[in-house]
Amino acid sequence: MNPATHYRHIPRGVWVLGFVSMLMDISSEMIHSVLPLFLVSVLGLPVLEVGLIDGVAEATTQITKAFSGAIADHFGKRKLLTLIGYGLAAASKPIFPLAHGLTAVLAARFMDRFGKGIRGAPRDALIADMVPDHLRGASFGLRQALDSVGAVLGPLIAFALMELTANKFRIAMALAVIPAVLSVVLLARQVEEKAPIDTNGRESGRIRWEHLLVLGRPYWVFVGFAALLTLPRFGEAFLLLRAGNVGLNAGLVPLVYVAMNVVYSLAAFPAGSLSDRMGRRGFIVIGFGMLIVSDVVLALAPSPLMVFIGAALWGIHLALTQGVLSAMVADVAPVRLRATAFGVFSTATGCAMLISGLAAGELWDSISAAAPFWTAAGVMTAALATFVLVPVVAMKKP
Repeated sequence: MNPATHYRHIPRGVWVLGFVSMLMDISSEMIHSVLPLFLVSVLGLPVLEVGLIDGVAEATTQITKAFSGAIADHFGKRKLLTLIGYGLAAASKPIFPLAHGLTAVLAARFMDRFGKGIRGAPRDALIADMVPDHLRGASFGLRQALDSVGAVLGPLIAFALMELTANKFRIAMALAVIPAVLSVVLLARQVEEKAPIDTNGRESGRIRWEHLLVLGRPYWVFVGFAALLTLPRFGEAFLLLRAGNVGLNAGLVPLVYVAMNVVYSLAAFPAGSLSDRMGRRGFIVIGFGMLIVSDVVLALAPSPLMVFIGAALWGIHLALTQGVLSAMVADVAPVRLRATAFGVFSTATGCAMLISGLAAGELWDSISAAAPFWTAAGVMTAALATFVLVPVVAMKKP
């Protein structure tokens, strides 16, 4: 089945969830594309504290997913938890333009990412429940692609607002409330929850807590490698800081996110669709290899143009890995524990990103702006070599 055929056969519910993600990402990126420079240039925070905010926020997202996933599997309320998560994220948006210090920003980021953590695993499980195995990669790739469209539109809107208002950060952040509310309304009215079906065609019942111990060896091997590969991958806030560091005007910095997410949105669906036919492991290897190249380019960058190139390469990395990693979780996890499996996977990778974000901030402040990228490239090379040398059978279901 070619990618175009995949595209036509993806269920309506996956499309709706993709547009829900797109609207929320427009809102989030309207804020996040200007937030690092707002923190440094307006609130006067050191880069280490920016790294702390970014790391704590992402870790909050990923750790929360473990609990929301288990609760979703136990009570069978995946849509409800997804709706609560999107609602919390929407409620956090007005706090950002009103912030005047670290505490308020940290609280808003925590609330926003806590909401993302609550919705992430149940939403991914909803998608896995909606689609057959041969459309799994394509479906996750489509959601990632639509999410990335939002990540393109959000910074563009922020850029336009910054130009129109002479770099008034707070106005750009305040208007982010609108798409966030629309996202919650669309989810509430247009998404229907389906009971998960196991490989024998039976509905899976509610789990008991002791089932958390039986996710299986292939799953845990996969999660271990996912965490290892995520360890040198800090947040995209450092791309924006690097752009400012090499002289890009503050009003133009959101365009770095645009460059990254244009590439991400264009490549995510084809990558996911092809992984259904060609296998997922090769995409992981190539995708994280692209991250190494991106880190080197960003470390060497003497000008904003090189930062844009590095950001585009970062987008290729995301397109080749994020949807494919999600599909791999569904590939190796027991059907009745899908939401839990997504949650535990996200917790492991989130803890790795917290360590990475704090380390990157410390390296930036204590050594140089290039140091986080050089370090990440070296650690990623070692991690990827380890991943390649482990036999494929270790991550296959028995």
